[in-house]
Amino acid sequence: MLLNLNADLGESFGPWPMGDDENLLSIVTSANIACGFHAGDPLVMSNTIELARKAGVSIGAHPGFPDLQGFGRRPMSLPAKELRAMIQYQLAAIDGMGRCLGLPVTHVKPHGALNNMACEDRGLAEIIVSAVHDYDKTTIFLAPVLSELAQAAQSAGLTVALEVFADRAYTDTGSLVSRQKPGAIIDTAEGCIEHVQRMIDAGGVVSQNGLTLATPFHSICVHGDNHHAVDTARRLKAALNDQKHQLVGLPELMRNP
Repeated sequence: MLLNLNADLGESFGPWPMGDDENLLSIVTSANIACGFHAGDPLVMSNTIELARKAGVSIGAHPGFPDLQGFGRRPMSLPAKELRAMIQYQLAAIDGMGRCLGLPVTHVKPHGALNNMACEDRGLAEIIVSAVHDYDKTTIFLAPVLSELAQAAQSAGLTVALEVFADRAYTDTGSLVSRQKPGAIIDTAEGCIEHVQRMIDAGGVVSQNGLTLATPFHSICVHGDNHHAVDTARRLKAALNDQKHQLVGLPELMRNP
């Protein structure tokens, strides 16, 4: 089975480090790079793209709400026109840096609260998708399985890669358990590997209560800001390889979905 392993990277800011991008980039096959609104800055973006290019990892834009203090995880309400402009501004920033450094941006994955809200709100999802489509309709759109965001992107004719999370628990409706609730974050490498294996075996999302929601998926995310991210990604990759799954970048995967 062809699969993609992705991580959210480039989330340091100035002198404040976040995650271990260099080691994660030696493991994952695609990277979602913060565009400066929820995390990251021009130098961090540039350095992360250079590391990805050297590692042979495909890159994507990871746009979020303008919320550095809250790491883009606090809900915000913005007028549609402002939201479109905010997303396209971030896409242009990472796209321009990628061009300068010789590594094209091939996908987009919204971040944090922006992503979570759009998974439930079709109107918000359509604004995000429209902004991406109008910027570059050839971009792969990485969206959570069973979400309004994925459905909106498919309806708009974008190439959609469906994502599951190795380190997050699911509700019985297929959404992520709120970070404010117990068990929302799977905080050990062993737990993450078991969670992914259950989803592969079940052919879909397995909720916190054991309910299976059948769905195809293409990509598995390991959040780069978790303390065990490198260990989880390394051990998960080894487990998938042992089972004869092939991990590839999103462009290669979506040529052979």
